[in-house]
Amino acid sequence: MRAPVYFDHNATTPLDARVLAAMLPFLQERCGNASSRHDYGRLARAAVDEARQRVAAAAGAHATEVIFTSGGSEANNLFIKGAAACLERGLLAVSSIEHPCVREPARELQRQGWQMHEIAVTADGCIDMTDYAALLQCQPRLVSVMLANNETGVVQDIEKLATLAAQQRPAGWFHSDAVQAFGKLPVNFRQLNAAGVHALTLSAHKLAGPQGAGALIVDKRVELQPLIAGGGQERGLRSGTENVAAIVGFGHACTLLVERMADMARLEKLRHVLEAGLIQLGARIFGASNVDGQVRRLPNTTYFALPDIDGETLVGKLDRAGFAVASGAACSSANPEPSHVLQSMGVDPAVARGAVRVSLGPDTSAQQITDFIAVLGDTVNQLRRLTALAG
Repeated sequence: MRAPVYFDHNATTPLDARVLAAMLPFLQERCGNASSRHDYGRLARAAVDEARQRVAAAAGAHATEVIFTSGGSEANNLFIKGAAACLERGLLAVSSIEHPCVREPARELQRQGWQMHEIAVTADGCIDMTDYAALLQCQPRLVSVMLANNETGVVQDIEKLATLAAQQRPAGWFHSDAVQAFGKLPVNFRQLNAAGVHALTLSAHKLAGPQGAGALIVDKRVELQPLIAGGGQERGLRSGTENVAAIVGFGHACTLLVERMADMARLEKLRHVLEAGLIQLGARIFGASNVDGQVRRLPNTTYFALPDIDGETLVGKLDRAGFAVASGAACSSANPEPSHVLQSMGVDPAVARGAVRVSLGPDTSAQQITDFIAVLGDTVNQLRRLTALAG
């Protein structure tokens, strides 16, 4: 019998055994609160400080720019709500394909009197530069555009977008959710900051680290109002007893990024094999190309639909056949509506309902890809026969 195959690495990644080993002491004998003055507390504080250094080094930032949070959602909320609270109300802009943890706080600000603009994207999921240029003429105070989309894997030219935004007068703050990109693409905050990016969001569980740890990397010039008031941890920007074990795991996962990045070329080759097989089955692959050539995508990500096949049904059938894939973003899987990302790309809702995401990881093999295509073909044929009988 074939072992179950995990093809949902964009939702969360398996915890690396080396990361777990680094975390275990802080889940057991090293039980101190990092704010305590005794030896246990000092050990915990030293571990948090070391993890902060590791995250900063991996992201091309200074340790003092790293604010630990409970994950990417909190980090995105901290920036959007926290920065807005320190500014006069005005125009804020987010791309129309942002994760809900960016779109929803932006909409909350809209209900509080901010103007909100959702930046349009092209049919391939890239920022529509005509709409973006028009937006900048209106001098937005806050702009947030994700570095890589969690569903399609399409990568935005954040440096170009930030540079254009920085040329406006007065310049606003520019943020990018880099959760899906970090660990799959080179991410350097110092380089991005020079171009005009003021904050980046990261998350540990997308790179073989633990769930429950993330970070906002933020330019010190950006004034933020904390979401959580209390003991003044994280420079007063995120109060609460630190999740030491998870933070330590985050730091150790960052030390493995070079290894993970080296594997991306292999995964990209496997993705090409996967997509060749999907195309033979008649699949439409979202974000695969545009009129100017190939759109840049995450090396491990494929988002596709097959004609007249419901995505949720297909995901369930594949799960029972031993393949874990997704019908969209895991964080919004309870929403029965078609993907807002695909709708923003102009995909017909009937087609969007068929969308399935495959995201590969370090354990993915060529044989697994071959097996997946075979099982997918059989499953699709079964579903179509059932549809024909029902008709």
